[in-house]
Amino acid sequence: MAPSLPHIPRTGPLLAVTDLGRRHPEGSTWLFRHIEFEIHTGDRLALVGATGSGKSLILRALALLDPVDQGEVSWCGRPIADRAVPDYRGRVMYLQQQSPILEGSVEDNLNLPFRLQLRHGGSLPKEQVDRLLESLGRDSSFLTNRTANLSGGERQLVAVMRALLAAPSLLLLDEPSAALDPQATLMLEALIDSWHAEAPTERAYVWVSHDAAQAQRVGQRFIHLANGMIEADT
Repeated sequence: MAPSLPHIPRTGPLLAVTDLGRRHPEGSTWLFRHIEFEIHTGDRLALVGATGSGKSLILRALALLDPVDQGEVSWCGRPIADRAVPDYRGRVMYLQQQSPILEGSVEDNLNLPFRLQLRHGGSLPKEQVDRLLESLGRDSSFLTNRTANLSGGERQLVAVMRALLAAPSLLLLDEPSAALDPQATLMLEALIDSWHAEAPTERAYVWVSHDAAQAQRVGQRFIHLANGMIEADT
């Protein structure tokens, strides 16, 4: 059985990044370097910077999706062993601009986390589903919709709902509303804000956005990047 990660501490960082760096695969230049910061429960962190500053690459490194050439990501004060990565990905959810969803019904997709070995034996929490649907202005009939018939914005909202139902401690949000219209964008922001507000002593998020106005709406703390390095942490 794979080892589990430590429980969320009452003090200290949830996640810590130490001297993280990644080289360009075809040269000696660095895509990002000397990245250091901490994420504590309750954090609403916006990662901001110009296109090409390294925001998305750093977020993928935090999700353990891409390799790094130096530095370390630690969880609750401990390095993440290879065998603990599945547990880590159960607690740290990565959402991109167009998160993949399955063909089938909306309910099929929301059930997916509970079919995985990590949560085997669990069941879809109906009350929480109803609250999420209500926040999106939908009722239970939305669950029967086929994903092939959904708009791009609706598919993204389904992916976000699915992630929240998996009960993560940390969300890594890589411009999740970039393909959404203004109304759907505000719905998504409200959904994430409500999730965070339900248990701020247990949850946090990092939100990458190219939209300065959105960054101000979703962030309480800001890390500014330039040329693959931290310019300021405010």
